[in-house]
Amino acid sequence: MDPILDLARPSILRNPYPSYDRMRETGPVFWHELLGSWVLTRHADCLAVLTDSNRFASDWRRAGEDIPAPLLSVQTLDPPEHTAIRHLLLDGFRAQDRQALHDDLEGQIADLLAELAGRPSFDLVGELAEPIALRFVTAFLGVPAPELDWFVPMSRTVVDGMDAGLWSEKHEPAVAARAQLAEYAGGWLADPPKDDGLIAYVAEHAADSGVAETVLRNSLRAVLHAGYESASRLLGNAAAALLTTPGALDAFRATPATAVDELIRYDAPVQADARVCVTDTELGGVTMKAGDPVTLFLGAANHDPLRFDHPTELRLDRAPNPHLGFGRGAHACLGASMAIRLTGSVLGTLATDHPGARAVAEPEHRRNLTLRGLDRFEVCLRPDTGEEVRP
Repeated sequence: MDPILDLARPSILRNPYPSYDRMRETGPVFWHELLGSWVLTRHADCLAVLTDSNRFASDWRRAGEDIPAPLLSVQTLDPPEHTAIRHLLLDGFRAQDRQALHDDLEGQIADLLAELAGRPSFDLVGELAEPIALRFVTAFLGVPAPELDWFVPMSRTVVDGMDAGLWSEKHEPAVAARAQLAEYAGGWLADPPKDDGLIAYVAEHAADSGVAETVLRNSLRAVLHAGYESASRLLGNAAAALLTTPGALDAFRATPATAVDELIRYDAPVQADARVCVTDTELGGVTMKAGDPVTLFLGAANHDPLRFDHPTELRLDRAPNPHLGFGRGAHACLGASMAIRLTGSVLGTLATDHPGARAVAEPEHRRNLTLRGLDRFEVCLRPDTGEEVRP
């Protein structure tokens, strides 16, 4: 039984954390032949790699790899190239009126939940998490939201490609999908919006940034895609944890300041990340050679008992909470604070306005190992009266 391929089995996909525990206990750093990569499962080892871009690269060209142009973005470049595009995007983030954006979105969240509350049940993924996440990220960008029927399959193809190390047939469709999304994002720069938003800021300052146009388009594609996927999958995973854990929805109302971070630690969207070793390095008792790929199981790190007391328990008042759910170091997620706030807004409204919310069926997970998320989750916002509810 392959410990990593096993993670895709439906029974393990529902809860991969006991499998991560077995990997950590057997050998916290090990070589996986199919991946052709070192695999790390401890919090300390994953943190060491994430925060050391001198020895562990996100830009695989530093190890002699030929990287297709659609993959060169803020996510895959290292300093100094990475610095210019990250600073441009960060300056654009800071220039936005995020409070006004959240105020507007909170009204939309309340209205949508009120509408869904009138139905016997609904799919929380397709009818709440995905549309709210797409509205949120495109409102921040300052552009109209694309049609869900077009965007969601494209986005999922990109996510599927993140597991191409295990299933190589997923690679080419993902590269093509990235290129199509980058072309779509490039249209924003050709005719930028005149109002506020990240795209308007970037278009105004692009000429002075020193960032190549291809990298700029790809990075805007990455902001759209990563922002949407991180937010929608976090919402789905977090809602599933709250609605399938007795008393958790009530506990959320009492601990909103710490609850979202604990939900991220407990079942984060980003379960794995990858780097490549660029110089011979000893880590976790093994010697990694220059050119060796390194796979970080962040989901395992977030359940490491050496770092977290009682990691299998959902403790919404856990503090401090140094989870790695949004990475660390130079490539830490740009929009982490926004995804956290969006999740808090949705779940806070759910817990306050709909305290009787409950699961109607078990959450169904997509067959993704790198970016964990739900395919469907049928829920009801009405209190359980003992009567049968039909989806």
